[in-house]
Amino acid sequence: MALWGGRFSQESSALFKLFNDSLPVDFRLIEQDIVGSIAWASAITQVGILTEQECTELHQALNELLAETQESPELIIASGAEDIHSFVEQSLIAKVGDLGKKLHTGRSRNDQVATDLKLWCKKEGEQLLGLLTNLRAALIELAERELDAVMPGYTHLQRAQPVLFGHWCLAYVEMFERDISRLQDALKRADTCPLGTGALAGTAYPMDRVKLAKSLGFASPTLNSLDTVSDRDHVIEICSDASISMMHLSRMAEDLIFFNSGEAGFIDLDDEVTSGSSLMPQKKNPDALELIRGKTGRVYGALMGILTTMKALPLAYNKDMQEDKEGLFDVMDSWSICLEMAGLVLSGLQVNREKTLNAAKQGYANSTELADYLVAKGMPFREAHHVVGEAVVSAIAKQTPLEELTLIELQAFSAAIEADVYDCLTIESCLAKREAIGGTSLLQVRSALATKQES
Repeated sequence: MALWGGRFSQESSALFKLFNDSLPVDFRLIEQDIVGSIAWASAITQVGILTEQECTELHQALNELLAETQESPELIIASGAEDIHSFVEQSLIAKVGDLGKKLHTGRSRNDQVATDLKLWCKKEGEQLLGLLTNLRAALIELAERELDAVMPGYTHLQRAQPVLFGHWCLAYVEMFERDISRLQDALKRADTCPLGTGALAGTAYPMDRVKLAKSLGFASPTLNSLDTVSDRDHVIEICSDASISMMHLSRMAEDLIFFNSGEAGFIDLDDEVTSGSSLMPQKKNPDALELIRGKTGRVYGALMGILTTMKALPLAYNKDMQEDKEGLFDVMDSWSICLEMAGLVLSGLQVNREKTLNAAKQGYANSTELADYLVAKGMPFREAHHVVGEAVVSAIAKQTPLEELTLIELQAFSAAIEADVYDCLTIESCLAKREAIGGTSLLQVRSALATKQES
């Protein structure tokens, strides 16, 4: 039986029921709906709607229902209820009879679902923070293991300047630390309890909403009933945070896919995160990383979906908002498994140091060092930039690195160049000079790593 059937003289069509029912999606809120109902039973007991004995019976029945559904979750979908709230109420009535009909006094499905969803977001959000922290730790471990491996840094996918592999790892540590901070902020803003605001105007019973909020683990109650039942900012924020984090995961995946390619050969991926070809027996494909990159799109889609759903809704609750959960659930599932998979990829990753070093020596990555050398000799940087550009053109024509040009050849571009120039053109010199905070010198990367390990 529907919770709202008294107003209607005929049954809903089968098509409308299929279209309207949300149980196939919101069944995941079973724990939160029961926990919220237990708290609500206590709250309405305190204002005289239930006796202490009735409250105890309801608590016992609700806890039994939670245990039953945890053991046999298929019971929920098999019930054919309209939504998770209907399932819980109908199951409760089956256990305790008319007493079960008292529980919804002063409560609406509007504040009920808002509470359930915030409770779910708080719980799942904490789990996601744990996964982000684990990935951060995996990157720090990889940075420590491969700290001093030299590789080319890129701009525009062109070899630019040499960097340490540990520096590359710590770049993504910075990104995921921002993701952690953003999610923590979102969960802080979501830490307000909607229960007790009714359908839109507030409950008619004088309950202590501060006490009710605390009983459910919220920091405080919400302060405006109209906003409360129509607020899905927490859903949007989490989907946004997930989208940014997935973008970081996708960028890291793309880097590693390129590093793993035959053209680069910088890294080897473990067999347990790769697959083969059904046709070409030699193939070892980076499927885990490609799927991370691919799943980013569906997370973006969910964000755009909820933003579009909410963009023109009048106050207060509208049925459109039933569309808030399916995308959110998929976002959290996708984000979770991608974070876990990324950690697994990193744990088995091996750097081919000889190849990364050889690549760092190619592409005239020491050009900036030659320009800095000329600046140190008193030449304005813009002029030095031009001189080095001409030297690079000449070296390319001769198919030789800058450091293999003779002193006479180099002096043809500037008389300021002396024999000490070769000390500046080595990979070691290129790296060692980057000692300012944030740089890629071995000293600086070790310092940065130590800071990350301590925090």
